Amino acid sequence: MDFNEISFRVRYSETDQMGVVYHGNYAQYLEMGRVAWLRELGISYRDMEESGVMLPVISLQLQFKKSALYDDLLSVRTQLLKTPVVKIEFDYEIYNEKGALLATANTQLAFMDMKTKRPIKCPGYILEKIEAAG
Repeated sequence: MDFNEISFRVRYSETDQMGVVYHGNYAQYLEMGRVAWLRELGISYRDMEESGVMLPVISLQLQFKKSALYDDLLSVRTQLLKTPVVKIEFDYEIYNEKGALLATANTQLAFMDMKTKRPIKCPGYILEKIEAAG
C-alpha cells in the first residue's frame, strides 16, 4: 500500500548535549507519521475517540542506523502493511535531508472500545477509506 511522508526539523530540545536526537523522541516521530497517514485518508484521532474508539500502541520495534542531529530536516515515511482487522500495523523509515536512512520501525496498534477497554474490529468507515485509497 502507498506511503505517506512528512518532514520537520529536529528541535534543540529533542537532542542531548552532543546535538544527537534522544532515542525516546523517535516514538513521537512515528506517531506524527501515523497521524498524518490517517489524516490524509480523512481519518482523525479526535473523531475516532469521539466515536468511542481508541488506538493504543501494543508493539513498537525500532532499529537505529545513524544518528539524527539538531536542525536536521527529517522525513518520516509511513506505510500500512495490510488491511486491518483488530490490529493495524505500520512500517516506517526515517531519513535525513541528505537521504541517509536513520531508522526503521514497526508499530502495531489495537482498535479498542473506550468504554469497555476491550479490543474491537476496525470500524467500517476506516476500512472503507483504506480500501478506497488502495
